[in-house]
Amino acid sequence: MRGKKFLTAALCAAMAVSLVACGSNGGGSNGGGSTGGSGKGDGEVTLLNGKPEIDTQLQALAKKYTDETKVKVNIQTVGGSNQATASDTLKKDYQAGTMPDIFVAETNQFANWEGMLADLKGEKWTSNTDVEYVDASGATIGYPYQVEAHGMAYNADILEKCGVDPTKLTSYSAYEDAFKKIDAKKSELGLTAVVDYGANNTNLGWSTGTHLFGHYLDAGLAMTDTKYIDLLNNGGQIDKDRMTAFAKFVDLIQKYADKTVAVNGTYDDQTALFAKGKAAFVTQGSWFGANLTSNDDYKKNSFKVGIAPVAFIDGIDTILGGPSSYWAVYKDGDVDLAKAFLQWCSEDTAQQILVEEAGLVSPFKDCKYTAKDPFAAAVTKYMNDGKFSGWHTFIKKDGLQNKTGQVFQDFADGKLDVDKFVSTMESVCKSYYAS
Repeated sequence: MRGKKFLTAALCAAMAVSLVACGSNGGGSNGGGSTGGSGKGDGEVTLLNGKPEIDTQLQALAKKYTDETKVKVNIQTVGGSNQATASDTLKKDYQAGTMPDIFVAETNQFANWEGMLADLKGEKWTSNTDVEYVDASGATIGYPYQVEAHGMAYNADILEKCGVDPTKLTSYSAYEDAFKKIDAKKSELGLTAVVDYGANNTNLGWSTGTHLFGHYLDAGLAMTDTKYIDLLNNGGQIDKDRMTAFAKFVDLIQKYADKTVAVNGTYDDQTALFAKGKAAFVTQGSWFGANLTSNDDYKKNSFKVGIAPVAFIDGIDTILGGPSSYWAVYKDGDVDLAKAFLQWCSEDTAQQILVEEAGLVSPFKDCKYTAKDPFAAAVTKYMNDGKFSGWHTFIKKDGLQNKTGQVFQDFADGKLDVDKFVSTMESVCKSYYAS
């Protein structure tokens, strides 16, 4: 993934200009050096975290670092239901001149901070990973604190009872046969649905419009293959044949999903079915493992899980994998203290907390810990086997997911058929890129 997630210069410039224009009274007006943009004194670092499911573990990490170094680390967590996103919070912080020293950024959000991030190139930890984010200029601006993956997550116990071999799920026909087998045993196994799928744009547009859509862009491709994201970023174009195959696969998912959850469900509604053992598959990524391990229903009958490819074309045997987000260092913050903290986070003490307690899959080669997260083993195997496709969904034009997510909702609601899904997706993408 290194060096392969560059945004177009035009998009970078446009977004950077927009941010600076709206925040012209904040940011660098507070100066740099050890006191940082937030006006804090020496010995204190703030990290903005966008993953609420690991807040408790990050707080423990911060305390451990403070105990060892006497440097205070403030963890500010945003995200989750009915809360501001990290992006929204950062915009306000920038305008107010209260930027955190370290903050979470998805790939497409680096454009917002062009020229405002510290270059981490040459830091010791960079020789211990292959998935740091390197921009078009060669600067290392993204620290990989985790590796995640997305595919068709499954309940291995249910598949075994139904005679379904997950290693064979590498084609549309294989999934069709598997779904039929499981559906035939729904009553016997007490299942609500074969697939736990949610497509409500308000609640789960991020899941469909970003992650599921990402398989159209990357499934089956090498990590460095950008042909479909390049096509999309060139005026919102799509490959109609590939999109049609993808739409047929989504339609198959819908056929075997719970209609109410698919159209109206929240994240909690969707994931509850899988956690209770009431669905064989769920269209969520490996991050869902952290929710599972803390779920009382899952604890009662903790079943084995795995991840299979979204194989809408014969032979697809990869899942989407890599860092879904990074930690970036604000160049007008406490850069030296931030760098020291990030280096510590790549080492043994912190890796034990991040992996064994937070359940993250480590991006660092010398990490000796294995996450208790039920999906960790599957993700690590795909990574080690070279079966990761890229996360290029994160470098589409920011905000497109709000539009594509609506197409998925209308499809689930029966307002579109396969052909209409394809034509609507094409129209939506072209229109958004032209705006």
